[in-house]
Amino acid sequence: MPIRKCKPTSPARRQMTIADFSDLTKKEPEKSLTKGKKRLSGRDSAGRVSIRRRGGGHKRKYRLIDFKRMDKAGIPGTVVALEYDPNRSVRIALVQYYDGEKRYILAPERLSIGDTVVCADRTKVRTGNRMQLQNIPVGYKVYNIELQPLKGGQIVRSAGTSAVLMGFDGVFAILQLPSGEVRKVHRECAASIGTLGNAEHNLITIGKAGRMRWLGRRPKVLGKSMNPVDHPHGGGEGHSPIGLRKGPRTPWGKPALGVKTRRFKKASTKLIVRRRQRKPKKK
Repeated sequence: MPIRKCKPTSPARRQMTIADFSDLTKKEPEKSLTKGKKRLSGRDSAGRVSIRRRGGGHKRKYRLIDFKRMDKAGIPGTVVALEYDPNRSVRIALVQYYDGEKRYILAPERLSIGDTVVCADRTKVRTGNRMQLQNIPVGYKVYNIELQPLKGGQIVRSAGTSAVLMGFDGVFAILQLPSGEVRKVHRECAASIGTLGNAEHNLITIGKAGRMRWLGRRPKVLGKSMNPVDHPHGGGEGHSPIGLRKGPRTPWGKPALGVKTRRFKKASTKLIVRRRQRKPKKK
């Protein structure tokens, strides 16, 4: 998917880049596979702000994506359309199975109209096909990976991402994730073959604040621009530095910026073989 540059008719459009949607084949989604989606305003049940910087945004319809596909095991499906999904960074493919049912799946690279995809415990190692990890050759790239058998894919689902199957250890498969983390996943979990498409998504330049408002993002205000009652960094004359001995803080006084927040008592921590690589601190 190429990136399209705008004509520099204003300072914002001089830097702005837009995704080229020429590879898509449909304008409107499949009506039977959509439902209404409530916009996330960042408010809780009492109407108070619980998530900052959320609200507004364009109206969206939610596309029902089949992350599991195992209930169609052994039934070939033909790709009939490639579509845009406003709820995720990757493109989606409309698949019509031989029994007549249509479903949406995540679209990998080099998947085109007319291609056939199959999901089974064991099938051909071809882009878009889905099978158990124990039947995939070592070294292949996979995406939409289950963490528990038959639960449906939960990780490696964003544009341009893939994990590498590095080997097996007993009942576990060893995967290297896009973050660099190496972890174990049960070998009976399913994964799809290939790398997800729309890899140039991270090269898009937003260009102006209004475009972020279309996405439902409200302005961000630095803590040091606030008053002391509103933020630990607030107060002082003008744009003062943070000025805290124990480092930067969240609005609620907890450590921020570079502090690990993962709970190490998680049951899945023992399945992590190697943590993701962190950038070395500058001396």
